Amino acid sequence: MVTAQWQSKYEQKTLVDGADTLRYRIMYPKNFDQGKKYPVILFLHGAGERGSDNESQLVHGGKLFATDYLQERFPAIVIFPQCSKESYWSNVDVDRSTYPIKLNFNYDGGPTTPLRMVMELLDNTLKEPYSDDDRVYLMGLSMGGMGTFELLSRRPKTFAAAVPICGGGDPNSVSTYAENTPLWVFHGAQDNVVNPLQSMEMVSALLKAGVFPKFTMYDFANHNSWDPAFAEPDLLPWLFSHRRKNP
Repeated sequence: MVTAQWQSKYEQKTLVDGADTLRYRIMYPKNFDQGKKYPVILFLHGAGERGSDNESQLVHGGKLFATDYLQERFPAIVIFPQCSKESYWSNVDVDRSTYPIKLNFNYDGGPTTPLRMVMELLDNTLKEPYSDDDRVYLMGLSMGGMGTFELLSRRPKTFAAAVPICGGGDPNSVSTYAENTPLWVFHGAQDNVVNPLQSMEMVSALLKAGVFPKFTMYDFANHNSWDPAFAEPDLLPWLFSHRRKNP
């Protein structure tokens, strides 16, 4: 893969914990000053970008934050971890015998190794004096959208806002974070990989919990609803407008 100029803004790093390794890319703001405080964005990629090259995870979404214009307008620390090929962000049984795939979430089984290490990486990042704990944002697409919903339930007081795209989750888990974290949920109505009803169930559960998430369903989009989502002019202004409510 040819490294584009924007890709080189993301430093390659690894987190090692015993026998486990989490590869990740991290981009610091332009003219990074450790004496200042910056928002932190954690982005979870989809199943197709799993691996060990510490590069594929940037394919969808990496450029969104790395253009010169957006770096100047929304300076932030942006983290793209990479999930190993044989694992998954969310603790979910995935049945690919039919499409859309069938999903059975098992949060009670504890986090997968990659998600546990993501939480460790996030904790380490937030210990740094230059991380603004009140402006921590979470985004993810497909498998990463599932990881987004699960991570919210495991870190219910961490995130100021979250954007799950074409994902899904356990509707019973939303009460832990519903009042703390505003969500903007995206899905394509024609998605034949992850059923749009997965997102609708999560939005329905949030409404039942008494909160009012943003929800965008693209009538024209299949699974790649992240493309129109990333093109939303209000996406990053909305995200960065939020601060943590109940630390």
